[in-house]
Amino acid sequence: MALFTWQDKYSVGIQQIDEQHKQLIKMINELNDAMLTGKGKDILMPVLTKLANYCVSHFAVEEKLFDTYAYPETADHKDKHHKMTAKVKALISEVQSGKSTISVEVMNFLKNWLDKHIMETDQKYAPYLNSKGIK
Repeated sequence: MALFTWQDKYSVGIQQIDEQHKQLIKMINELNDAMLTGKGKDILMPVLTKLANYCVSHFAVEEKLFDTYAYPETADHKDKHHKMTAKVKALISEVQSGKSTISVEVMNFLKNWLDKHIMETDQKYAPYLNSKGIK
């Protein structure tokens, strides 16, 4: 059962970014499915590592667009990216040290972060970049 389902409301109107957001949703759902079937421990580190790496590459794509098109809220958006990357890295460290395991709380954090990031933060830049011809 999917924890997070792509909906048209998440679209920022930029195909590359929308596809990347769909991949992030897929990774969160993969981790959730593993937790629900008792396989969370087996794939937790590989999926968290994949998620962290994908976030970094996804954020780089967004930030390159911001820099290229002089998005006025670049600094704030980059700061949010930095904080999320730090949170995922901290979660990885906690899992590696045995302080944390996959849980409903972790899954809800990931889902809620992505939902909020897309709906609030990313939706802010969409009209600006779309007006620059980025689709």
